[in-house]
Amino acid sequence: MADMFNQAFIFSALKISIIMGLLLSYLGVHVVGRGIVFVDLALGQISMLGVAFANYIEKDPTIIAIIFTMIGAFMLSFINVKDKRLKQEAIIGIVYAVASAATVLLISKAPHGEADISEVLFGSLFTVTTRQILIMAMVFGAIGLLHFIFRRRFFELAEKFENHEIEHLGVFNIWNFLFYLSIGLAIVLAVRAGGVIPVFSYIVVPPVAAILLTRKKGGLVLIAMLISLLGSFFGIYFSMHFDFPAGSSVVAILGVIFLLAAAVRLVKGNNKQAPANS
Repeated sequence: MADMFNQAFIFSALKISIIMGLLLSYLGVHVVGRGIVFVDLALGQISMLGVAFANYIEKDPTIIAIIFTMIGAFMLSFINVKDKRLKQEAIIGIVYAVASAATVLLISKAPHGEADISEVLFGSLFTVTTRQILIMAMVFGAIGLLHFIFRRRFFELAEKFENHEIEHLGVFNIWNFLFYLSIGLAIVLAVRAGGVIPVFSYIVVPPVAAILLTRKKGGLVLIAMLISLLGSFFGIYFSMHFDFPAGSSVVAILGVIFLLAAAVRLVKGNNKQAPANS
């Protein structure tokens, strides 16, 4: 197994997967806590819409994707649904659906449409460059440092969303905007390497699996990040050993870890009920 990772392109795929997984799983704790799991899909798809639009007008895709994603993050930070008949997820879901449709429309005009759609969804981890890894490491490190320094602010805001206490946040909240800005920046870089579906999986699966395994908030982030590490390592190994696409393999392994976490939670629940029933 160790010999496999001596190959440069495999080790590069592992490195960028680990960098993505660590930050995205942390941000995912906030996303799941807020109940806005569609937000990363929406921002990821907006990012890809920027790439598709850039290709359509033959301009630099990176700059336009960043512009599209930052605008999307800014607009999503203003969503504050007060009508009890509606959920915030419904609005974000509409944004995702429209961005997806627009992306497919633009890609359909490209010479290699089907291949482009596949790369948009699952990325191309084995073709990442050293420059991509360095840029992602620096940007993700800065985002992680921001969240570490102001962790109390971000977690307090997440608790307000979790407890439905957001009526007094006002039209614009700087910490809410910084959260959307940080997740938007993270997604625009991660999607270019990993694709929309793996990025969505990194944000959602580790936090949900961690919630199944622990009730302690202090350990939630650590367990989520550990799960992302395991998903990255075994996903890349599974991909190379069985000759499967890297992004899909990582998602599959994260899915297996989630099923194991659900099984552990089920066994724990049955053990707790057994003495009461006897």
